[in-house]
Amino acid sequence: MTTTLFNLVFWLAAPFWAAMIFAPGHRWTAKLVASPLIAVPPLLIYLVIMLPHFSRFFTAMTRPDLTTLTELLGSAPGSAATWSHLIGFDLFIGRWIYLDSRERRVSAFVTSPILFLTIFFSPIGLLSYLVVRELKKTSEVRDQRVEAKWL
Repeated sequence: MTTTLFNLVFWLAAPFWAAMIFAPGHRWTAKLVASPLIAVPPLLIYLVIMLPHFSRFFTAMTRPDLTTLTELLGSAPGSAATWSHLIGFDLFIGRWIYLDSRERRVSAFVTSPILFLTIFFSPIGLLSYLVVRELKKTSEVRDQRVEAKWL
């Protein structure tokens, strides 16, 4: 069952990623990712995998040490649960990037590669988007100052 859930979890998130990356301006994409509940299926799979092994997870999380965590993550339930956790939270982060970029009018040509990066290396994708977001904000402030000079 763990293997089946491991194999299933990515495919539960893939349609949302595909819509945000390949059809960012389509109205059904906005509807599809409007709710943060899109992250629920992978997170439920996390629970299904983790709960039978709760005591191992609880020990590893409440008294973390590298050996205990390595043993947990090296097990099938530990790896599959962690994968589900990553898929769910990466999707949540990707959704935020998508919605925030649309609100801030960041080009899809910039956002789509960042979303693609977020799927595989979410910390790098999130950091990249935060840099782009800050550059966009700085650029807008500079443009407002230039515009104000001419008025």
